[in-house]
Amino acid sequence: MSFEALRSFPFSAMGCPAEMMLCGQDAPDVAENAITEVRRIERAYSRYLPDSVTSAINKTAVAGGAIDVDEETSILIDAAYELYRLSDGLFDISSGPLRAVWNDDMAAPPQTGPLIEVMARTGLDKVEWKRPRLTFHRKGMELDFGGLAKEYAADRAAGTCRTLGSARGIVDLGGDLALFGQTPDRSPWRVGIADPDEPSRAIATLFVEGNAGVATSGIYRRFWKLGGKRYGHIFDPRTGWPVEGLASVTVVAETCAQAGALSTIAMLMGGAGASWLAKQDAFHIHVDQSRRLGGSPLGAAA
Repeated sequence: MSFEALRSFPFSAMGCPAEMMLCGQDAPDVAENAITEVRRIERAYSRYLPDSVTSAINKTAVAGGAIDVDEETSILIDAAYELYRLSDGLFDISSGPLRAVWNDDMAAPPQTGPLIEVMARTGLDKVEWKRPRLTFHRKGMELDFGGLAKEYAADRAAGTCRTLGSARGIVDLGGDLALFGQTPDRSPWRVGIADPDEPSRAIATLFVEGNAGVATSGIYRRFWKLGGKRYGHIFDPRTGWPVEGLASVTVVAETCAQAGALSTIAMLMGGAGASWLAKQDAFHIHVDQSRRLGGSPLGAAA
């Protein structure tokens, strides 16, 4: 019996390398439509584009006041508030102002004064949300959908592929995956977990059956070295300081959005993240800062 191999359609989006892997005669057209959907979401929620939904929201957030948003944005904001509650305030899309004190221009960790000033402008509890209206009672705030949009885009792209008749494939947006259907030879999907000390090498392999989302959150690719200490880019929004405890967390869930949310919350919880994931019954693998593996039994994730 012969099986049709997956074909690769590489592209870049949301500041990262990306790839569609599909099979079938119509794969190029399907991939083109799915990539178009990813780029649509990027245009809508990029904080770098002046005409994006995010930029419109943040123009209001900086000045203070209210803005009405569309249905798709409302869905993402609903999700953000739910995750904020689930994580006891750790998953916070309003923590963007921390970039004013944590950035590539700094020569040392931020001083207490500037950090306190920035923290006064963060906290999703400071933003009033009544569909479809966001109200910013405090000036100088900012929302960032970066923790939601990439995984949401992966799921939307996979949905586009399936709607257009693609039976199996992978949507890979910077390592966050939406898997659908079975592999061409009916074996489980194989997903490598990056070694934090050498990200081009896998420290473990996940075997995933059928439709699933896989997402990794970690501090090994983006960090600063200041005064001999390494500071990751994932911050506790309640303190303004980078979290410590885990190097990476990879989660398998029904969707990439769910996997991304769970992996991010676990990272934000630091040393308590692994036990929190276990309580959620989330299939996961974590790597601590000494490269020790832990999590669900290594094997097939149903």
